[in-house]
Amino acid sequence: MELNHFQDLYTTKDIATMKVADSARMPGKNRIEEIRNNAKLSGVIRIGIANCAVVQKEAEILKQMLLPDFEVHDIACKYGKIPSNKLLNEDAKGVVCNPAGQAEYLGEKQTELNISMGLCIGHDMIFTSKSKAPVTTLIVKDREHKHNPIETFKSLKP
Repeated sequence: MELNHFQDLYTTKDIATMKVADSARMPGKNRIEEIRNNAKLSGVIRIGIANCAVVQKEAEILKQMLLPDFEVHDIACKYGKIPSNKLLNEDAKGVVCNPAGQAEYLGEKQTELNISMGLCIGHDMIFTSKSKAPVTTLIVKDREHKHNPIETFKSLKP
């Protein structure tokens, strides 16, 4: 493929995002510090956090870490308390997660950058697709490896 083909895949906004991301890299710093730096360089004021209830404590810590510099809105997965049998199937029990509702809530708060924390597979896809703001993932759900899926590769034999 010609290089021009790939260049044509990117909008001016995409290229601006990539340039800021390149400038925001901080060797030796953690992901949270890079998210903070990226947001500052992008002129972001409002950050949203969409989290699973399992990582509620970590979401609150992240919110406190970001609050000095940003307006932060967080929303847990069970937002709206939708009965599972209303959305999934009539035999389901409990309350279903609401990733579309999380995206809607953060959209109403006019967040400019959203952080996904520990959302289940599928729920993260729905949240990302429905979010009005760009989404970056900080934590992914991995029940076996305490939300650290790279451990799966470490346990495999080459």
